[in-house]
Amino acid sequence: MKILGNIIWLLFGGIIIAIEYIIASFLLIITIVGIPFGLQTLKMGLFALWPFGSETVQDRRSAGCLYILMNILWLLLGGVWIALSHFLFGLLLSVTIIGIPFGMQHFKLAGIALSPFGRDIVRA
Repeated sequence: MKILGNIIWLLFGGIIIAIEYIIASFLLIITIVGIPFGLQTLKMGLFALWPFGSETVQDRRSAGCLYILMNILWLLLGGVWIALSHFLFGLLLSVTIIGIPFGMQHFKLAGIALSPFGRDIVRA
């Protein structure tokens, strides 16, 4: 069921979201200052590519000062808007019964978009 969900996800917009994240990550990695942010958007792009059967977990190292500072910078520089767009897409998709599983994937992406530093993606 996970494979079918991921294929439908990719066909109906998931590939576009993943490509946007990957392009943004390469643009951020070009700059020296944006490398940490580019790595996080690359992580979110890979997560958006295959979201069914994947979860995000908080790593034990995420309580460090640097992770907290980077998450605050991430929120101020655009993480709120990314999370808000995923939240709105999740609400729109959850209107119909068929769209609820895809809306839940957008809610997962919104969660990682709020604080990507110190989170890891695991395959369930």
